Amino acid sequence: MSNTFIGLKQEDTQALAQQLNELLANYQIFYMNVRGFHWNIKGERFFELHVKFEELYNDLLLKVDEIAERVLTLGHQPEHAFSDYLALSTIKEAKNISDGREAVQSIVEGMTLLVTRQRTVLAAAADADDEGTAALMSDYISQQEKALWMYRSYLGS
Repeated sequence: MSNTFIGLKQEDTQALAQQLNELLANYQIFYMNVRGFHWNIKGERFFELHVKFEELYNDLLLKVDEIAERVLTLGHQPEHAFSDYLALSTIKEAKNISDGREAVQSIVEGMTLLVTRQRTVLAAAADADDEGTAALMSDYISQQEKALWMYRSYLGS
């Protein structure tokens, strides 16, 4: 069994790249959902949520790039066609949502799914001695756990 240029087993990087590509697909769909919430939000909380959604989608866009670059670092190709994202993503498209509570509920559901998937990637990265992927997932999880608490608090749950 051969190692990659970063010293990881080829079979481990293949499995991690697949998991990261699935995560990337979920991030891309989630990103587009949040962009739509930002564009279409209406109501008395418009100003507050419009800004909050923009903060979130800017953060998601950075993470999309980091995940794709991690796949490349592992020696594999990131998915980059939207049709592939739709096929691989567990997060579904959220269309025509303009109600703030409904948008925040969708964000909570999507982010919960991301955290769960990232824990799976984190465990696989640890098993493969892939500190780079593990550190990335650990950072995302800790950031998103706090964000989830805040979004859930907004909903009163």
